[in-house]
Amino acid sequence: MKKIGVFTSGGDSPGMNAAIRAVVRTAIYLGMTPYGIYRGYQGMIEGDIEEMNAHSVSNILQIGGTILRSARSEAFRTPEGRKKAYEMLKKHGIDGLVGIGGDGTFTGARVFMKEYPDIRFVGLPGTIDNDLVGTDYTIGYDTAINTAMEAIDKIKDTANSFDRLFFVEVMGRDAGFIALRVGIATGAEAVLIPESKTDIDELVHRLRQNSLRRKNSALVIVAEGDDAGGAFEIAQQVKERGFEQYEIRVSVLGHIQRGGSPTCMDRMLASRLGMEAVKALRDGVSGVLVGKKCKDIVYTPFEKAIKDKQKLNPLLLDIVDILS
Repeated sequence: MKKIGVFTSGGDSPGMNAAIRAVVRTAIYLGMTPYGIYRGYQGMIEGDIEEMNAHSVSNILQIGGTILRSARSEAFRTPEGRKKAYEMLKKHGIDGLVGIGGDGTFTGARVFMKEYPDIRFVGLPGTIDNDLVGTDYTIGYDTAINTAMEAIDKIKDTANSFDRLFFVEVMGRDAGFIALRVGIATGAEAVLIPESKTDIDELVHRLRQNSLRRKNSALVIVAEGDDAGGAFEIAQQVKERGFEQYEIRVSVLGHIQRGGSPTCMDRMLASRLGMEAVKALRDGVSGVLVGKKCKDIVYTPFEKAIKDKQKLNPLLLDIVDILS
């Protein structure tokens, strides 16, 4: 293993730059030559690849997003596109890859490895959703929930001033990890997530019961992938049921959750996993997600990382019900 490439793919997440930095500097420390691949698989196809050194990753630890940029690549879904990517890697002498992303990244990697087994491939869990198996936390999740929590704390200030019910939509198309954590942390009356069915009538009943306790505001956290719809749609359904105890407002946090300087936890996690990914390639490991579980570094085959999803702890739903 003489030359390795690193790239980011799919949605960006805070801490990706810390992971890139760790991969580059660990590779140099171990006597390898690192290459940065820009714009994910699309850049791999187009040969948007350049050699990196220690200076290339200076002063990026605290920056959100990804200096290597990211992109979706329809071309990589085709055999022709993957062949071009392989040819570009061989042109630069790259025989190992570290891909930072989510299940889409690892799906592409698994197919690519079957066609070109001479390229070793390991993945790092870079997604704010925290829905990947093989790691307790994904890179970017801690920053995302803290960003959402700070925004919601500010929303609660105005809610308390005007006797308002706020529906706040957070990211989570397929998973409710962000919604559930920030819901508990901000004292929400209800948290609506894709993993559990939403009963609008029950929600209205709960909100009315809370108003009878003379609470001067209310907060409902909605994951964007909830089965009853997004925050605007759910707010409208609550209005249609004659709920008038509070003035209703909706706020969608959107991509603010993806940006910003990563927290200490995300910087530490990204740095540790980035280092371990390069060591894995050096040791002949391939086709795995490198994660951290219960303080230990673990390898999860791409097939399992793609097929399975991290499960929510049902106790957290009980906490919302009991403490609200």
